[in-house]
Amino acid sequence: MDRAGIVANKTPLYALHRELDAKIVEFANYQMPLNYPPGIIKEHRQVRESAGLFDVSHMGQIKVTGNSAAESLESLLPIDLSKLDVGRQRYSFLTLDTGGILDDLMISRFEDHYLLVVNASNKHRDFKHIAARLSAGCTAELLDNRSLLALQGPLARDVMSRLCPDLTALRFMDTIDVEIEGIKCHAFCSGYTGEDGFELATNCDDAVNLAQLLLDQTEVQAVGLGARDSLRLEAGLCLHGNDIHPNITPVAAGLSWAIPASRRKGGSKSGGFPGSEPILLELENGPSVTRVGIQPEGRAPVRAHSEIVNPTGESIGEVSSGSYGPTVGRPIAMGYVKSTYSHLGTELQAIVRNKPLSVKICHLPFVQHNYKRH
Repeated sequence: MDRAGIVANKTPLYALHRELDAKIVEFANYQMPLNYPPGIIKEHRQVRESAGLFDVSHMGQIKVTGNSAAESLESLLPIDLSKLDVGRQRYSFLTLDTGGILDDLMISRFEDHYLLVVNASNKHRDFKHIAARLSAGCTAELLDNRSLLALQGPLARDVMSRLCPDLTALRFMDTIDVEIEGIKCHAFCSGYTGEDGFELATNCDDAVNLAQLLLDQTEVQAVGLGARDSLRLEAGLCLHGNDIHPNITPVAAGLSWAIPASRRKGGSKSGGFPGSEPILLELENGPSVTRVGIQPEGRAPVRAHSEIVNPTGESIGEVSSGSYGPTVGRPIAMGYVKSTYSHLGTELQAIVRNKPLSVKICHLPFVQHNYKRH
């Protein structure tokens, strides 16, 4: 139950999490597993070394159909859907008139529709935002009857070679309709850990059977939100609400790579999305603040919202995410600094418990991505 007295939602796997003795916490108004008995660090290493199974059924899945669906979505996202083939997906974001990020998402193209996977805490707002702006003849549907599981890690492909050989041919960002031991799924070759793996969308009624089938494989263990966060931070991936939010533009966040040339100044589909003017201006002139990797000195972690100051004590930024990185064996963080201080190797200080701690601007990601691209 949350502070307002509202009972948090449960995913179809809630009873299974309880059976596995998970520590349950509230996240995005859902009761979710933070970790299981092995603990966050062991679960983190399980994903880096073998395969971990995540319940991400709290995420939103929005289906958009209609003859002008592509044009409607291009009016909301800085994306060029004419270059997105059937069976492929892409990272993008909903932007505001200010240029800030309303939410980030994955969009996939199927034969007769587009599917957007959005963040759990924003899914109802995103759905209303999208549905209200679609052109006549287009419809948006929030798929409340769908679950989403993520199998992540270097041995995820070995697992699926036994259960569904069709998935082993997928490259990073491919998607396909498959059956896994008779369970119908949308399978996506993507994830939020920096590792190879798959995200599997299926009907809620089939979610427990699919999860149990995967957990029965010797390479697979259940992994909770705690390790999911440390894995994505090592991989330099943004968390909406922390690293990106309505007051941060895609350019400041270092996500310009997701805006194709055709939507930029001089492109064939230049602008035309919310916030395009300030965003395209920043692409030309550079942002005032920049997301950077931050390497703390010593063993003390630097948490989100810690102030960052220059050598003279002037406040020049803030940490947006910080934790211990089990793979690299040290504290890691990322955040925003004034762009003049964003160069690699710049020495700064973070204020931790009212004391300055030496930090250095470093390269992102902390752990290289292991996606299968070929």
